[in-house]
Amino acid sequence: MKLRVGIVGCGKIAINHVTALNDLPEVEVVGVCDPDAERAAEFARTFGVPHSYTDLDELLGSGLDAVTVCTPHPAHELVVLAAARHGLHVLCEKPIAVTLDEADRMIAATDAAGVKFGVLFQRRFWPAAQRITQALADGRLGQPIVGSVIVRLGRDADYYAEPWRGRWDTEAGGALMTQAIHHVDLLSSYMGPAVAVRGRIATLKLGEFIEVEDTAVATIEFASGALASLQVSTTFAPGLGAQILVSDHAGHAASVAEFPEGTPGQNDIWTLPGEEQYRQVYSPEINSDPELAEIHTNLVPFHRLQIEDFVRAVLDDRDPLVTGREARKSLEIILAIYESSRTGDTVQLAAS
Repeated sequence: MKLRVGIVGCGKIAINHVTALNDLPEVEVVGVCDPDAERAAEFARTFGVPHSYTDLDELLGSGLDAVTVCTPHPAHELVVLAAARHGLHVLCEKPIAVTLDEADRMIAATDAAGVKFGVLFQRRFWPAAQRITQALADGRLGQPIVGSVIVRLGRDADYYAEPWRGRWDTEAGGALMTQAIHHVDLLSSYMGPAVAVRGRIATLKLGEFIEVEDTAVATIEFASGALASLQVSTTFAPGLGAQILVSDHAGHAASVAEFPEGTPGQNDIWTLPGEEQYRQVYSPEINSDPELAEIHTNLVPFHRLQIEDFVRAVLDDRDPLVTGREARKSLEIILAIYESSRTGDTVQLAAS
């Protein structure tokens, strides 16, 4: 018997979801929902989905087992809570929510309903990212004492032409919340719980199109005593991708670099004894600023791996790799950077 899945939101990222779901023999995508009836119907026709809806409760009440959430960020809570009321497993695009209170309500509701709740951080499924996770797990790389995230991307007016992008009320943030949250998630998974954050955000180049930040810097302290730095910007032309690096007490370092944006991460620095490796990821022969559609296409295989993990979690009755609780950690760090920038203070996190 196949898992019957619906998709809420028929924008660009939903293409990754439906493509991945249609590739899984255990899954049947039976319905999609979007406030724009024409867009929902066209999406359903294009991807061979039998039903389209504009009413969320109609979709959720149509005999589904699970739903994926591809709406703008502020709508995540509404959809996840509704799915929980209907007893449906739910996989939500990042960020989990736009406030910690929302995230906590979503986690509590899905717990109470006894359903699986996962959040999309597909870069967790890069082999290079998992190589670091495995090295930490088996002790070849010790507990990190220092880490860094560098995100140097490019965005322009065309990207922000979608009316919900670049606004606090509809996107809840900019370079941090929409782009770098993936890389903060990886850093958090390597470093452990964060306890204190100090940061600054600014809009230095793209203010003609956006009200949210295009630039951020921060320092993060972790429960282990480790420290990390963060530099994020969407002002680069050409874009220079991203890198996450961690180093342990012995001085051994491992990093994963994403260049160009959306391509599978590579371990550009790997200094574990007997395994030393350095890789040059930059080249003038590479298109360093792929179109958004190409970025999404390049991420499809990793969407597929995470969606497959979620499906297996439902079928095998286990937690997905990235649960709602796990996804909350990167949101907490990013919201703390925003608060620190507003107040000028170091923000203490709940883990402290």
